[in-house]
Amino acid sequence: MRARMALDYAGCNVETIEVSLKAKPAELLACSPKGTVPVLCLENAVLEQSLDIMRWALAQHDPDDWLMAGNASAAQDTSACIAENDGPFKGYLDRYKYAARYPEHSREEWRERGESFLGALEQRLQHHQYLIADRRTLADVALAPFVRQFCGVDEDWFWASPYRGVQRWLQRFLESELFVRAMAK
Repeated sequence: MRARMALDYAGCNVETIEVSLKAKPAELLACSPKGTVPVLCLENAVLEQSLDIMRWALAQHDPDDWLMAGNASAAQDTSACIAENDGPFKGYLDRYKYAARYPEHSREEWRERGESFLGALEQRLQHHQYLIADRRTLADVALAPFVRQFCGVDEDWFWASPYRGVQRWLQRFLESELFVRAMAK
Protein backbone atom coordinates (compact mmCIF):
# COMPACT_ATOMS: atom_id res chain seq x y z
CA MET A 1 0.00 0.00 0.00
CA ARG A 2 2.67 2.52 0.97
CA ALA A 3 4.79 1.75 -2.10
CA ARG A 4 1.74 2.13 -4.33
CA MET A 5 0.90 5.50 -2.78
CA ALA A 6 4.45 6.83 -3.22
CA LEU A 7 4.54 5.71 -6.85
CA ASP A 8 1.20 7.41 -7.49
CA TYR A 9 2.22 10.61 -5.70
CA ALA A 10 5.51 10.82 -7.59
CA GLY A 11 3.74 10.22 -10.89
CA CYS A 12 5.87 7.18 -11.70
CA ASN A 13 4.64 5.39 -14.77
CA VAL A 14 4.87 1.76 -13.64
CA GLU A 15 2.75 -1.27 -14.39
CA THR A 16 0.94 -2.42 -11.27
CA ILE A 17 0.00 -6.08 -11.14
CA GLU A 18 -2.20 -7.54 -8.41
CA VAL A 19 -0.64 -10.79 -7.22
CA SER A 20 -2.18 -13.71 -5.41
CA LEU A 21 0.57 -15.11 -3.23
CA LYS A 22 -1.08 -18.52 -3.60
CA ALA A 23 -0.52 -18.40 -7.37
CA LYS A 24 2.59 -16.30 -7.98
CA PRO A 25 2.97 -15.37 -11.64
CA ALA A 26 6.11 -16.43 -13.50
CA GLU A 27 6.92 -12.76 -14.22
CA LEU A 28 7.17 -12.06 -10.49
CA LEU A 29 9.44 -15.03 -9.83
CA ALA A 30 11.62 -14.17 -12.83
CA CYS A 31 12.13 -10.66 -11.45
CA SER A 32 12.35 -11.65 -7.79
CA PRO A 33 12.92 -15.31 -6.89
CA LYS A 34 11.89 -14.52 -3.30
CA GLY A 35 8.37 -14.05 -4.62
CA THR A 36 7.45 -11.43 -2.06
CA VAL A 37 5.48 -8.27 -2.70
CA PRO A 38 5.86 -5.48 -3.33
CA VAL A 39 8.61 -5.71 -5.88
CA LEU A 40 9.65 -3.10 -8.41
CA CYS A 41 11.59 -4.38 -11.39
CA LEU A 42 13.74 -1.68 -12.94
CA GLU A 43 16.14 -1.97 -15.87
CA ASN A 44 19.19 -2.00 -13.59
CA ALA A 45 17.80 -3.02 -10.20
CA VAL A 46 15.11 -4.90 -8.34
CA LEU A 47 13.58 -3.26 -5.27
CA GLU A 48 11.92 -5.75 -2.93
CA GLN A 49 11.08 -3.57 0.07
CA SER A 50 8.23 -1.10 0.15
CA LEU A 51 10.33 1.59 1.82
CA ASP A 52 13.02 1.23 -0.86
CA ILE A 53 10.33 1.63 -3.52
CA MET A 54 9.01 4.72 -1.76
CA ARG A 55 12.45 6.30 -1.60
CA TRP A 56 13.10 5.47 -5.26
CA ALA A 57 9.78 7.06 -6.28
CA LEU A 58 10.50 10.20 -4.26
CA ALA A 59 13.95 10.44 -5.83
CA GLN A 60 12.17 10.61 -9.20
CA HIS A 61 9.73 13.35 -8.18
CA ASP A 62 8.78 14.79 -4.79
CA PRO A 63 6.60 17.83 -5.53
CA ASP A 64 5.46 18.44 -1.93
CA ASP A 65 8.86 17.60 -0.40
CA TRP A 66 7.82 14.51 1.54
CA LEU A 67 11.51 13.86 2.14
CA MET A 68 11.92 17.32 3.67
CA ALA A 69 15.12 17.83 1.69
CA GLY A 70 17.57 20.11 3.40
CA ASN A 71 16.18 19.42 6.87
CA ALA A 72 18.57 16.88 8.40
CA SER A 73 16.74 16.86 11.73
CA ALA A 74 13.42 16.03 10.09
CA ALA A 75 15.05 13.32 7.97
CA GLN A 76 16.56 11.76 11.09
CA ASP A 77 13.23 11.99 12.92
CA THR A 78 11.48 10.37 9.95
CA SER A 79 13.98 7.50 9.87
CA ALA A 80 13.58 6.87 13.60
CA CYS A 81 9.79 6.92 13.37
CA ILE A 82 9.75 4.49 10.42
CA ALA A 83 12.27 2.19 12.13
CA GLU A 84 10.06 1.95 15.23
CA ASN A 85 7.04 1.23 13.04
CA ASP A 86 8.76 -1.33 10.83
CA GLY A 87 10.44 -3.05 13.78
CA PRO A 88 8.71 -3.41 17.14
CA PHE A 89 5.27 -2.08 16.17
CA LYS A 90 4.99 -4.29 13.08
CA GLY A 91 5.83 -7.32 15.24
CA TYR A 92 3.14 -6.43 17.76
CA LEU A 93 0.67 -5.72 14.96
CA ASP A 94 1.22 -9.16 13.43
CA ARG A 95 0.75 -10.83 16.80
CA TYR A 96 -2.34 -8.73 17.55
CA LYS A 97 -3.88 -9.57 14.16
CA TYR A 98 -3.02 -13.26 14.36
CA ALA A 99 -3.12 -13.79 18.12
CA ALA A 100 -4.09 -17.45 17.78
CA ARG A 101 -0.66 -18.11 16.22
CA TYR A 102 1.05 -16.48 19.21
CA PRO A 103 -0.64 -18.00 22.27
CA GLU A 104 2.07 -16.91 24.72
CA HIS A 105 -0.01 -13.73 25.16
CA SER A 106 -3.67 -12.85 24.65
CA ARG A 107 -4.83 -10.59 21.83
CA GLU A 108 -5.35 -7.82 24.39
CA GLU A 109 -1.78 -8.17 25.66
CA TRP A 110 -0.42 -7.92 22.11
CA ARG A 111 -2.62 -4.86 21.59
CA GLU A 112 -1.27 -3.27 24.78
CA ARG A 113 2.28 -3.76 23.52
CA GLY A 114 1.37 -2.07 20.24
CA GLU A 115 -0.33 0.72 22.13
CA SER A 116 3.04 2.00 23.31
CA PHE A 117 3.69 3.04 19.71
CA LEU A 118 0.25 4.63 19.41
CA GLY A 119 1.12 6.61 22.52
CA ALA A 120 4.33 7.83 20.92
CA LEU A 121 2.41 8.84 17.78
CA GLU A 122 -0.15 10.61 19.95
CA GLN A 123 2.67 12.65 21.51
CA ARG A 124 3.95 13.61 18.05
CA LEU A 125 0.47 14.67 17.01
CA GLN A 126 0.24 17.06 19.96
CA HIS A 127 2.81 19.24 18.14
CA HIS A 128 1.78 18.85 14.50
CA GLN A 129 -1.18 17.83 12.36
CA TYR A 130 1.02 15.12 10.88
CA LEU A 131 3.81 13.04 12.37
CA ILE A 132 6.80 15.22 11.49
CA ALA A 133 5.30 18.54 10.38
CA ASP A 134 2.00 20.28 9.69
CA ARG A 135 1.85 18.59 6.30
CA ARG A 136 2.08 15.06 4.94
CA THR A 137 5.59 13.62 4.72
CA LEU A 138 7.18 10.27 4.04
CA ALA A 139 6.62 9.22 7.66
CA ASP A 140 2.85 9.64 7.41
CA VAL A 141 2.50 7.58 4.26
CA ALA A 142 4.95 4.95 5.50
CA LEU A 143 3.15 4.44 8.83
CA ALA A 144 -0.54 4.99 8.10
CA PRO A 145 -1.18 1.62 6.42
CA PHE A 146 0.09 -0.18 9.52
CA VAL A 147 -1.93 1.96 11.93
CA ARG A 148 -4.93 1.27 9.68
CA GLN A 149 -4.33 -2.47 10.08
CA PHE A 150 -4.01 -2.06 13.85
CA CYS A 151 -7.32 -0.19 13.86
CA GLY A 152 -8.93 -2.90 11.75
CA VAL A 153 -8.32 -5.68 14.27
CA ASP A 154 -10.89 -4.16 16.64
CA GLU A 155 -12.32 -0.96 15.22
CA ASP A 156 -14.71 -0.43 18.14
CA TRP A 157 -11.79 -0.47 20.56
CA PHE A 158 -9.64 1.77 18.36
CA TRP A 159 -12.23 4.50 17.84
CA ALA A 160 -13.13 4.45 21.55
CA SER A 161 -9.46 4.56 22.64
CA PRO A 162 -7.89 7.70 24.12
CA TYR A 163 -5.69 8.27 21.05
CA ARG A 164 -7.67 11.20 19.64
CA GLY A 165 -4.77 12.69 17.70
CA VAL A 166 -4.00 9.33 16.08
CA GLN A 167 -7.67 8.89 15.24
CA ARG A 168 -7.89 12.30 13.53
CA TRP A 169 -4.63 11.65 11.68
CA LEU A 170 -5.78 8.21 10.50
CA GLN A 171 -9.20 9.53 9.46
CA ARG A 172 -7.52 12.25 7.34
CA PHE A 173 -5.41 9.55 5.74
CA LEU A 174 -8.39 7.26 5.03
CA GLU A 175 -10.27 10.14 3.40
CA SER A 176 -7.32 11.36 1.32
CA GLU A 177 -7.43 11.15 -2.46
CA LEU A 178 -4.05 9.45 -2.36
CA PHE A 179 -5.35 6.57 -0.24
CA VAL A 180 -8.59 6.25 -2.20
CA ARG A 181 -6.67 6.02 -5.49
CA ALA A 182 -4.25 3.47 -4.05
CA MET A 183 -7.11 1.28 -2.85
CA ALA A 184 -8.74 1.13 -6.30
CA LYS A 185 -8.32 -2.27 -7.92
